Amino acid sequence: MKTNRLTTSILAHVDAGKTTLAESLLYLSGSIRQMGRVDHKDTFLDNYDIERERGITVFSKQARLNFGTKSVTLLDTPGHVDFSAEMERTLQISDYAILVISGSDGVQGHVVTLWKLLKIYQIPVFIFVNKMDQPGNDAGLIMKKLKQELTNECINFNNAGASDFYEELATGNEKALEEYLDSDEVSEETIRDMIRAREIFPCFFGSALKITGIEEFMDGFEKYTAVPEASDSFAAKVYKISRDSQGNRLTHLKITGGKLIPKMLVGEEKINQIRVYHGGGFDSVNEAAAGEVCAVTGLDNSYCGQGLGIENESKLPILEPVMVYRLILPEGCNVHDMYNKLRMLEEEEPELHIQWNEEKGEINVKLMGEIQTEILKRTIRERFDVEAEFGQGSIVYKETIASKTEGVGHYEPLRHYAEVHITIEPAERGSGLTIETDCSEDELAKNWQRLIVTNLSEKNHVGILTGGELTDVIIKVVGGRAHLKHTEGGDFRQASYRAVRHALMKAGCVLLEPVYNYKLEIPAELTGRAMTDIQRMYGTFETPETTGEMTIIEGKCPVSTMQSYPKELAAYSKGKGRLFCSLKGYEECHNTEEVIEKSDYDVEADIANPAGSIFCSHGAGYYVPWEQVEEYMHVECKYSEESYKAADASFDETSKESMPKGYYAKKTGASYYSEPETYQAASLHGLADKELEDIFVKTYGEIKHKEAPKAGKAISYDKPLDPRSHQAKRNAAGNKEKEQFLLVDGYNIIHAWDELRTLAETNLESARNRLLDIMCNYQGYKKMTLIVVFDAYKVKGKNREVSEYNNIYVVYTKEAETADQYIEKTVHKIGRGNDVTVATSDGLEQIIIFGQGAVRLSAAGLLTEVRLAENEIRDHIEQV
Repeated sequence: MKTNRLTTSILAHVDAGKTTLAESLLYLSGSIRQMGRVDHKDTFLDNYDIERERGITVFSKQARLNFGTKSVTLLDTPGHVDFSAEMERTLQISDYAILVISGSDGVQGHVVTLWKLLKIYQIPVFIFVNKMDQPGNDAGLIMKKLKQELTNECINFNNAGASDFYEELATGNEKALEEYLDSDEVSEETIRDMIRAREIFPCFFGSALKITGIEEFMDGFEKYTAVPEASDSFAAKVYKISRDSQGNRLTHLKITGGKLIPKMLVGEEKINQIRVYHGGGFDSVNEAAAGEVCAVTGLDNSYCGQGLGIENESKLPILEPVMVYRLILPEGCNVHDMYNKLRMLEEEEPELHIQWNEEKGEINVKLMGEIQTEILKRTIRERFDVEAEFGQGSIVYKETIASKTEGVGHYEPLRHYAEVHITIEPAERGSGLTIETDCSEDELAKNWQRLIVTNLSEKNHVGILTGGELTDVIIKVVGGRAHLKHTEGGDFRQASYRAVRHALMKAGCVLLEPVYNYKLEIPAELTGRAMTDIQRMYGTFETPETTGEMTIIEGKCPVSTMQSYPKELAAYSKGKGRLFCSLKGYEECHNTEEVIEKSDYDVEADIANPAGSIFCSHGAGYYVPWEQVEEYMHVECKYSEESYKAADASFDETSKESMPKGYYAKKTGASYYSEPETYQAASLHGLADKELEDIFVKTYGEIKHKEAPKAGKAISYDKPLDPRSHQAKRNAAGNKEKEQFLLVDGYNIIHAWDELRTLAETNLESARNRLLDIMCNYQGYKKMTLIVVFDAYKVKGKNREVSEYNNIYVVYTKEAETADQYIEKTVHKIGRGNDVTVATSDGLEQIIIFGQGAVRLSAAGLLTEVRLAENEIRDHIEQV
């Protein structure tokens, strides 16, 4: 579909003359009859009282005008940094941008930020250098600075047609070079293509106030812009939500394909009215075609960045507030009602991030600065008739992770089931949160994977140091499990959130703070003072440049230390110094421990973000702390070896006590243990036997293995370390020998071993006897006290029975006493003074077992031990 419509945003640093240029364009195009002035408070686009009073643009507006044959929707955007998000939203629907730069001030800090945004959104740019009527402004010198501070591809189009103009264009691409070599010129079509591809950036010079150079700019814009192709199918992009004076909710959008008509269904909602705005007024239309920017009523669930029809959704704005303020309401005002009203404002300005602090019973709002604070106070007064105030602002900190690891989340209260495995790893600064999948559909169906990604995307995940927003990480879904009967959608939501939190507790977090890029202009004699101040504020700077009586210092500095510096600068420089700041992004915090202590965030007490999981046993759900989740999980870890190596590599015992809460919460890796007796406990966390052996050797010396089996007797498993070897050394040194006990949960082992489970399906008594025979052989080899415990708790009137079966003890529990309970009681009695191991795959027993000084051996681990013993007995017999 071909159209003649273009959408163009006009951007600038505050006071560069952007609104005045917009007035000139509207006047010369015939869209308005009389040109207004900012200082006269009568401009066409700044039509809100607060804008005219302050002389700045606060809200983006649209106007319609013609540049020759092209119909242009001009989007006027705020120039003040406090309203950057409002400006950025218009870039999502812009075909071109007009960047206004003050000839007197040059490329200021916010201009650099705008330039970076235009690159990110890949928008072609026309530059208009304003205020060229002021003394000392030289186009040649300004062009040189634009090339240095923006890009070398800035080209002076006021010089169009000259030989050196085409010569400069020829360096843009091969086609332009060929045309120049053939004819000493470059065609208009090629120039249009180069601008559209951002290979060159046309620059025009003039004075918007005196309407000089404006017609040349309009001619150039009309000649060198290209209208993009549009789809015949309906598509639209939402870029703004507002309300009119009657309270009607307006969805501002650009039609990017097809057309829109009243009463048309968009999703599940119906369009009522279509408005095309021009300044403060609008026309109701019966159709909006591709390329048109309009506002519609009837959409109650739309949001900024939403794609309608076949249009894709936009990413969140890159610029965001770095300050959070507490809202102070007048006495008697209902805080909950006000919170709901403020959520309406959040629809219009999503960057506000209205938050309810349950613990303190207060409302927090994220804002860019003091001017936005004043604007919001006035908006609340005018919209809701409430005189609100704001407390002192505080810095918005964020968190990322220290290393890659795998997290597990399990959610299994009765009649629910979901398990999720994710990996999380650090990403590039400023990349935000990325969610991917790397999971086979054979393991987890695609619909469940998509649901997990949706759940992870919709939550604002927080770190474990201050509860700050999690950012600059890649979360990848790598595994999971659902239940055919009991899994519901909400189960995966719970499991997904817990998996992320579990991973954060394992990996540890890094605190990030917002950082400014600054440009400081200072009298040359004060250079030393300024450099000392910057170092005191934990900032950095490049080599200062001195021009005449002034020195320019550029660098970066934490927002927390520099935000109050302008007042100090004005005082000691007697008003001669100037500071320009733009948000660079987030970097590692310079005073992490101080910020964490001040935040008073308790990761364990954050019940809204649990790291532990819910499992089910005997028909009831129970909570498992994050440190133990991997002992209960139903799906094996995919990256456990890599994550544990990362944890070991970053572990520093000397700094353990000084680290923030939560950072060293993970203490269960094998290299953290002080006693080798805890080998079995360590093996439960997914470490390979080989890695355990390496750690053991480093700590306690070389292990002397028995001779390998003879040829023809090879076995398919490695011999696990004997945790009692170190105990034997201590006994030999004169310590009293501890008695060794092995308690076996009989029915648990029967159902875990394939051979016994198959036998039990036919005859349970035969399975019991077979287990007892196996245990007799094992005890004869190991020479410990071995007790096999069977449940008999359902037998009415049953008393506990303890009997000997050859060389082992057999226990049948009494009525209402499970094997778990008997084992727990026994461990409590004998665990402190003896070496006690419990063989079971029921993770619930782990809590009391570890607490009483015993260790747990899984059913699979016991089977390996038994087979090893059988092979060694066989080898011994053969040797004899």
